[in-house]
Amino acid sequence: MNQQKVNCFKCNYFYTTWDVRFPRGCKAYGFKSRQIPSDYVLQVSGHTCMKYEAKNNTPQRQIKRIDDYNRGYRI
Repeated sequence: MNQQKVNCFKCNYFYTTWDVRFPRGCKAYGFKSRQIPSDYVLQVSGHTCMKYEAKNNTPQRQIKRIDDYNRGYRI
């Protein structure tokens, strides 16, 4: 029984909730928990998470440099 631990923080379905009692959630399985979702899935089902999907690491927005705002002119 050599199962690798899933890192939820690198999963596309992991999210942080506003609920203080249940701060972590899984969109794939549709639950919130105090534990890391992959640990909860392992505890309840006895199997590692089967819905893990790695996050896409492309930035959602580009950060502009100061030179882009003032078009290269010194302020």
